[in-house]
Amino acid sequence: MAAQTKGPGGKQPTINDVAALAGVSKKTVSRVINRSEFLTEKTRKAVEQAIETLGFVPNPQARALAFRRNFLIALLHDNPNAQTVLNFQQGVLDAIKDSDLALLVRPVDRGSDRMLDDVRTFLEKQRPIGALLLPPISENDDLAALCEDLGVRYVRVGSAPLDDAKHCVSSNDREVVAEAVRALIALGHRRIGFVRGPVGFRSAAEREKGFMEALAEAGLDLPDAYNAPGNYRYTAGIEAGEALLSLAEPPTAIFCSNDEMAAGVMSVAHAKRIDVPGALSIIGFDDSPTATHIWPALSTVRWPIREMGVRAAKTLVPDFLPPASKVDDSETAVLASTFIQRQSVAPPK
Repeated sequence: MAAQTKGPGGKQPTINDVAALAGVSKKTVSRVINRSEFLTEKTRKAVEQAIETLGFVPNPQARALAFRRNFLIALLHDNPNAQTVLNFQQGVLDAIKDSDLALLVRPVDRGSDRMLDDVRTFLEKQRPIGALLLPPISENDDLAALCEDLGVRYVRVGSAPLDDAKHCVSSNDREVVAEAVRALIALGHRRIGFVRGPVGFRSAAEREKGFMEALAEAGLDLPDAYNAPGNYRYTAGIEAGEALLSLAEPPTAIFCSNDEMAAGVMSVAHAKRIDVPGALSIIGFDDSPTATHIWPALSTVRWPIREMGVRAAKTLVPDFLPPASKVDDSETAVLASTFIQRQSVAPPK
């Protein structure tokens, strides 16, 4: 690394000093700092070398004024699964770690009549460069329109495509759930229970569609007694487990729409001394830490939520990230989930 120097008179170097040393205009230096694509590689390297030689540090407040935005990405969510939010957040931080951006997390209440007004106030006050919208609020078209109206970039995250590729990152929940249920059927299971996700969540609807498709392919029905409500929380799994495993003819396998509820079902099975997987197979969704922290280890669908966080951030702010961090044009906006079979699944007895 080149030795740092001072500007004229021993003062901290300024953007004018960088411009003079690199032999370019102040505007060109600003373009390099802000990672404009409209520069030659020779010019970019000359300016970067001058910045390094002088030890120049761009003023973030000045840059924010120039953009009329703060160097923030807002993550908006109303998700009952804290692990999902944390995993997505980590993916975003992975993507922006070598940039000047910071992440601002804002929970909202999708059930409130004032949600859009509250989000508008938040975005106008914080002035982020863009917003990442997690499900289920990502499914709200009015929220996307609000971001558009305020000039705030946005990317919607979902279990199915919600927008064009510039504004959306999604997964293939429906297809992979069908694959997981087919695996149960291939093992010989015919009495298969289902624990649904929350009403109004696209992820819950997509997972239910995949479940029902696999049953229909095999000529199987889902009795009403085998169809248990859920809300992505452990307590809902407890309630579903009590209902399903207290039946005169209980299911030999249960698919749960997330790992938290699967853990609840498994807890009830243990309490009732029902052997898992000998007498009951259980599958979850997410591949959260819970999946490997319970016994037996949970067969589950790995939802690539951290990778979705990385991809969403790269899609949102490619011009604020180092060139190596930008999305390759060949990359798809749909990230594939995968079924992972562990010790909680076996053929029925």
